Amino acid sequence: MHERFSDVWICKDLGRATTRADLAELGRAALAAYLASRDSRDSRGETFRVVVRADHGNHVVITADQLTDPDWEADPAVCHALPAYLRTALA
Repeated sequence: MHERFSDVWICKDLGRATTRADLAELGRAALAAYLASRDSRDSRGETFRVVVRADHGNHVVITADQLTDPDWEADPAVCHALPAYLRTALA
């Protein structure tokens, strides 16, 4: 979606999930999978972030800068809550 007032492109609604997973962990997994599925040459100059919202109103924002830990792996239980194309990208 193009936001004309700020002149940025926004990818919305990667999916909904019913899970007890930590919001931040779910956001990290979704963003890591999304970035893994993209051609990095198309990503130059773009800023990526994921906003995870819970039904009770809490939310967390994860940016690509928060994915720099080389030892991080997505929890399999969290991956199960992701859409299939994102699970595949993390595999």
